[in-house]
Amino acid sequence: MTTQRAGAQNPDEALRRFYGVIPAGGVGTRLWPLSRAAAPKFLHDLTGSGSTLIRATYDRLGPLSGDRIMVVTGKVHRSAVLKQIPEIQDANLVLESEPKDSAAAIGLAAAILYQRDPEIIMGSFAADQVITPVDVFQEAVREAIHTAAQGYIVTIGIKPTLPATGFGYIRAGRNLHLDGAPSAHSVIEFVEKPSEEVARGYLETGNYSWNAGMFVAPVALMLRHLEANEPELYTGLTEIAEAWDTPSRSEVARRVWPTLPKIAIDYAVAEPAAAAGDVAMIPGNFSWDDVGDFAAIGRLNPAIENSKLTVMGEGARVFSDNASGIVVSDTKRVIALIGIDDVVIVDTPDALLVTTKEHAQEVKKAVEHLRASGETDVL
Repeated sequence: MTTQRAGAQNPDEALRRFYGVIPAGGVGTRLWPLSRAAAPKFLHDLTGSGSTLIRATYDRLGPLSGDRIMVVTGKVHRSAVLKQIPEIQDANLVLESEPKDSAAAIGLAAAILYQRDPEIIMGSFAADQVITPVDVFQEAVREAIHTAAQGYIVTIGIKPTLPATGFGYIRAGRNLHLDGAPSAHSVIEFVEKPSEEVARGYLETGNYSWNAGMFVAPVALMLRHLEANEPELYTGLTEIAEAWDTPSRSEVARRVWPTLPKIAIDYAVAEPAAAAGDVAMIPGNFSWDDVGDFAAIGRLNPAIENSKLTVMGEGARVFSDNASGIVVSDTKRVIALIGIDDVVIVDTPDALLVTTKEHAQEVKKAVEHLRASGETDVL
């Protein structure tokens, strides 16, 4: 499938077609017991900024799209999301009865927007990422919008700062020399999470970026690739979308959504579209963190001056002597640390986590064990 490229367009016209989409899913098991099914990480302030991650994401998109922002999240999070974003329109709050992975979430948003206006350019940005500075991010998105308007699915690739093995990578090709998007490059391929040795090789070439799951695309092109590669998913999402702005929304969604296949957007759209030459990349020269574990929270919340310990939690009662690491407290219990380095302590009313920054990625094993043991009341 090769797309007929659109010519250069009025930059203001392209921006007027832009609609932000915020997929807000996932529990964040590596942040247990702070992040749980009923209160996933995007509903927490993990940066000490006074703003939850989802609210910060919404505010980043506002200057680009105004109130043209759609949130896709679970039904169980409806009240919490509305508390964070009270101004969102009901028609733009898309509630999943059960998680179906990113292709269904992003695909449904694309299908609903297509029904409203086939010329919309959508931009999908996860609710649980920390990005600074905001103005540099917004400039990258503007370039992505101009690129999308010329017939591409666009991803924003993050310049890697270390040979990370927990992210997928994007291999960039030639500069596309597009009006309004001087840094747009073709995408040769998406590659899976590599070993550390392979990741080091990626960094040395300078041609690879981290895949942060940010996509900007004409909704028509996004759906065309979804139909070609996942026709069953496309058909179901289209049926829901056709009923979305009608009185039959609830009935159709309740009947169709549980039947949809689970697949990630990378496999359903991005990878095959890249193979067809329909994907471009804008380099993201901003700081990006997906807050994947408690070590990340430590990075985002530096210890106070003259201390090696990061303490989070309103009214946290922590005493430390020759100790370093991070403490997150949701109780009034006194926590004393003496002579211990790089510790991670998360204290909640019904669960206590004690580990180290080195082993922070392994917290999900505890969650898996608790689920297998039937201890779901703390998950």
